[in-house]
Amino acid sequence: MTEEAQLPPAPQAAQAVFGERFPEVVRYAELLADAGVKRGLIGPREVPRLWERHLLNCAVLSEAVAEGVTVCDVGSGAGLPGIPLALVRPDLRITLLEPLLRRTTFLQEVVELLGLDHVTVVRGRAEEVLGSLPPVHVVTARAVAPLDRLAGWGVPLLRPYGEMLALKGDTAEEELRGARAALSKLGVVATSVLQVGEGVVDPPSTLVRVEVGESPGGVRFAAKRAKAARAGRPSRGTRRRR
Repeated sequence: MTEEAQLPPAPQAAQAVFGERFPEVVRYAELLADAGVKRGLIGPREVPRLWERHLLNCAVLSEAVAEGVTVCDVGSGAGLPGIPLALVRPDLRITLLEPLLRRTTFLQEVVELLGLDHVTVVRGRAEEVLGSLPPVHVVTARAVAPLDRLAGWGVPLLRPYGEMLALKGDTAEEELRGARAALSKLGVVATSVLQVGEGVVDPPSTLVRVEVGESPGGVRFAAKRAKAARAGRPSRGTRRRR
């Protein structure tokens, strides 16, 4: 770890949030600050604020996720928010979906090192795995794309009456207003902006919740997913589970 990228000690809130998995999240933070920087997965300037801005900011997403559901973290990158969510929620079955090999390699190393048996790493883009991955209850994403584009990738992965949870910042309301027409075409039936992590992160994390009806992604995507499933199309790259 370079002198310019020193990881600060974990704040007290991290021990409360991660509980018995606190040692694992410390190890993950160390990996991000070292290998994550060296491999270009995060910038060195992010290391001093890893805890508040990244790890805790993502972990509090769990407040909005129901018990025992399936989750797909789209564009998982270095594992944010998927890995922190997995550490605080062993009841979830989580897929980390990421198209770049160097990132999926890192993710698989983290999953195995931390013993996250309920997490699967899949290499591919959302539109490529449509039909080959089982539809999920929840899609998560952070800093992947503007909401209208993100919804086009994430919503078709949902099962009927599922939801997409996108971590956004101050632009959440504005993005939601600008995306309403696109969301309607995708079969979205309700949207909301939530604040999570009050008392844990300051300011609280902002989520955009997008809920779908009977046909997530719209009729066109439902037909495409069904056709791909009948054809047994494999996903691109590797899919591994411990």
